[in-house]
Amino acid sequence: MSHDYYIAGTQFSAPDLAPGLYVVATPIGNLRDITIRAIETLAAAEAVLCEDTRTSAKLLDHYGIRVKRVAFHEHNERDKAEDIANRIAAGAAIALISDAGTPLLSDPGFPLIRTLAEQNLPIFPIPGASALLSALVVAGLPTDAFAFHGFLPPKLVPEPML
Repeated sequence: MSHDYYIAGTQFSAPDLAPGLYVVATPIGNLRDITIRAIETLAAAEAVLCEDTRTSAKLLDHYGIRVKRVAFHEHNERDKAEDIANRIAAGAAIALISDAGTPLLSDPGFPLIRTLAEQNLPIFPIPGASALLSALVVAGLPTDAFAFHGFLPPKLVPEPML
């Protein structure tokens, strides 16, 4: 299987991955806000679990990543967790992404992580963009201690001022 990806038209090959689940942070808006490690991980994975495969296609296609994309969202995550755990136990390297930012922060994935943890299967965080931290650092609030209780519903979020 090819682990190739492209950055600005230049082809690269990603190294092989150890078996496990890779929780990969993706850009919040600008496709260039992604780490090289995240691109390599996505390119080398056997499959990418996507909150919405159409949204994920924009990112994966932008970097020329040709990997199996599997819909994985709040409506099917519990049903798929055991099968994914079995694939990882058999040696698969699988990536999990959300539509934007870091998976599991108000996004699908918790039942899968719980299943893998209970079976002592490897889970690797691939850090990067985080809407939570991006909002915190520009909010003008102290950043040495904070609590996260979820995002405001979209209808309560004020429109940006231009």
